[in-house]
Amino acid sequence: MATRPQALVYRGNAACDGCSEVVAHVLETSPYHFNVTYCGPDESVDLSAEVLSSAAVYAYPGGPDLNSAWKEIKEHAEIIRNFVRDGGRYMGFCLGAYLAGRSPGLGLLPKGIDTDSECEQEGAQVSDGRDAVIQVDWEFNSGSPYSNVQRGRWLYFQEGAMLTGFKGEDPRILARYSSNGDVAASATSFGRGFVGLTGPHPEATKDWFKLEISWYTMLRRQLTPTR
Repeated sequence: MATRPQALVYRGNAACDGCSEVVAHVLETSPYHFNVTYCGPDESVDLSAEVLSSAAVYAYPGGPDLNSAWKEIKEHAEIIRNFVRDGGRYMGFCLGAYLAGRSPGLGLLPKGIDTDSECEQEGAQVSDGRDAVIQVDWEFNSGSPYSNVQRGRWLYFQEGAMLTGFKGEDPRILARYSSNGDVAASATSFGRGFVGLTGPHPEATKDWFKLEISWYTMLRRQLTPTR
């Protein structure tokens, strides 16, 4: 029987409630069936070069505040960079995507590529920090850029990141925000490793969508032509 690859998922005060567990579920139920270990300052396992040496993936979920998260993780920045540079994988969801950037962040992105707030961009579907459901054009097949895209896919979003600096239909782009074409998800290399980032939340479960006001309904009303 083949050994399941190891994935480390951050869990701690810098992540929102339930976010780490949802990311872990995605990894455990993926075709690779990762064996997931939670790591963090209050877990039995904290991040270290030794712990990372046995892992294939280090995943960082969504959370409320970039500066607080960076303050906690910056002491581990160099070992995370070394892990990815030597062939590891970093997965960042929302806050985890911001942390891959440079201001502040781990500096895991290629020259000229960085993260920014989608809410602050022209044509963004949401311009504030409320929970929302937005539309994203998601590419599922590798190969020719945007060769098989699911357009207008509804995804949970809360102050998510966008990726800056990509030119044209770069094959490293995995998704774009439907309203303005900003890059919503990407997969890039760093040394011998790879960095996968998403600003919106494709991992979100149904209970995330129990909003006081249904943004899905509101947006559908806005986008459906009147008769």
